[in-house]
Amino acid sequence: MTLKYYHAEPLANSLKSMAPLKEKGLDYESIYVGLHKFEQHQPWFTAINPEGQVPVLDHDGTIITHTTVINEYLEDVFPEAQPADGPLRPRDAVGAARMRYWNKFVDEQVMNFVSMHGWHRMVGVIARNIESGEFEKLLENIPLPDQRKKWATARSGFSEADLANATAKIEYAVDKVEKQLAETPWLAGASYTLADINFYSHCGMMVERMFPEMEIAKRAPRLVEWRERVTARPGMAAALKSEDRTAPGLRTWSGHVR
Repeated sequence: MTLKYYHAEPLANSLKSMAPLKEKGLDYESIYVGLHKFEQHQPWFTAINPEGQVPVLDHDGTIITHTTVINEYLEDVFPEAQPADGPLRPRDAVGAARMRYWNKFVDEQVMNFVSMHGWHRMVGVIARNIESGEFEKLLENIPLPDQRKKWATARSGFSEADLANATAKIEYAVDKVEKQLAETPWLAGASYTLADINFYSHCGMMVERMFPEMEIAKRAPRLVEWRERVTARPGMAAALKSEDRTAPGLRTWSGHVR
C-alpha cells in the first residue's frame, strides 16, 4: 500500500486532510505544492489533478480529490486505523449523519467566506505584484473557470458588500458552533470527528487573528476552549508541524498565505 499526499502549507484544505492521515497513523509520502509559485497549475500537477487544486491523495494510483471526499475515503479504506479515543467517523448512522451535517455546513457556509477574506488581504498582494501580461498568461493556465475569476477578483479587490456578507456568514458560523458546544463537547456529539477537523482547519484555528473585532474570547469562549483541545491533539499537532515553504513576506494572521 502506497499513499502520496500532495499538499501546500498546513492550513485550510491541506490541513483538513493531513490531520486525518496523522490522527489515523497512516504512513504517506508528503509532496509539497507551492501555491504562490503556481505549481498547482503546472502540467506535471494537472496531469495528476486536471482541476489544478490541492490537496490530492494518490492511493496506489487511484486519485482522490476534494477534502471531504478524501477524508471519507480514508475512513472507508482504513476503518481500523483510528486514534485511541475512537473513529473519526461515527460507526452509528445517526452519529455519521450529524458529522456529515456539520461537514456540509462548513463546506457550503464557512470555507469560501473565510477564504474570500484571505484572498482579499493576501493573495491580492501576490496578484497585483505580477505584471499585466504575465498575469494574463497565468490566468490562462488555471483549469477551473471559477478559480480564474477568483484570481482576477483578488487582483482588483473584492467589493465591500461581498466582504461584509462574508463576515456576516462567519459570525453566524461562530455563534452556531458556540451554541452547539454548549450542548456537546464536539460538533457532532460526544466524540471528535472529521467535522471538528473541518471547522478547525477552515476557521476555528485562526478566527481570532483574522477577525479581532469579533472579540471571540468574549463572544465564543466554548469555541476557544474547543480550539485548544483540538490543537493539543497529537495528530493535529503533527499536522501543524508539517512542511511550510510560504515566503516570509507573505505570511498572514495564521503564519501562512492562503
